[in-house]
Amino acid sequence: MEERAKDFIHIEELEVFACVGVTENERARPQRLTLSITVWPTVRFEELQDDISNAVNYSAVCVAAREFVRVRSEKLLETLATQFASHLLQNFPIKTVRIELRKFVFTDAQYASVTVTR
Repeated sequence: MEERAKDFIHIEELEVFACVGVTENERARPQRLTLSITVWPTVRFEELQDDISNAVNYSAVCVAAREFVRVRSEKLLETLATQFASHLLQNFPIKTVRIELRKFVFTDAQYASVTVTR
């Protein structure tokens, strides 16, 4: 593993709302989801020079997450997670991203989730 792969940023269980689900009823109104996002920046932390313009702004990642999922209406969590991972790779200086997307739909389980790494 190259040295850079050790530097990462992690956002745990960011609350977002999206119309996602197989049935029209599920997509009829936004439902609570959580996103855990891990990104591996293209620049090592030692090279940031304590300057936010050189870093991945994790506050901006959170804003992007909320905005991205808010306007979606995919049927599958897998699709939403994959598309969001691509969105982050295209819009932030990151080389790898891992997304865990959780949906709280069961009465007898805490959540269902999908994880993608790109």
